[in-house]
Amino acid sequence: MHANTERVSAALEAAHIAGRPRRLDSGATTAAAAAALLGCDVGAIANSLVFTADDGIILVMTSGAHRVDTEYFAGAIGAGRVGRASADQVRSATGQPIGGVAPTGHPAPVTTYVDPALAEYPTIWAAAGTPDTVFPLAYDELVRLTNGTEQPVVPSAAGKSADAGSAPDESGQGGQR
Repeated sequence: MHANTERVSAALEAAHIAGRPRRLDSGATTAAAAAALLGCDVGAIANSLVFTADDGIILVMTSGAHRVDTEYFAGAIGAGRVGRASADQVRSATGQPIGGVAPTGHPAPVTTYVDPALAEYPTIWAAAGTPDTVFPLAYDELVRLTNGTEQPVVPSAAGKSADAGSAPDESGQGGQR
């Protein structure tokens, strides 16, 4: 097991979360790819998107069916600007590569926001530190695991969902899981 995935597994065990990392047959760097491999709705994929918010780094756990409206989101969290983090910033903050960023197992805590749209699914799936590992958990477990703040990523979920073939990336616009 990769060291990143071992850290995620240890964090899950410490938080008394039953779900454990599992390896996918192939890497899944988009929510749509992960959903296809897992046989679940793309909305049940918890995308881990790393952004800059003013001068800091934040992690946004959003439904694979949503695109983050960065202008709305910045206002909602009281930031002047929210923008995508560079690959170097993602790796520095999380210790994990884009496409495999987990909600936990980072070198230090990262301020985290959790999209309430994920609560629609009894089981959600998050990356486990590498592009080919994921783990299942419930929405309330995700909020507890990340010490996250529940915050919608769009003004209204109605009419703002991405189609199943277009998953958000590290910019919130298509690709990073």
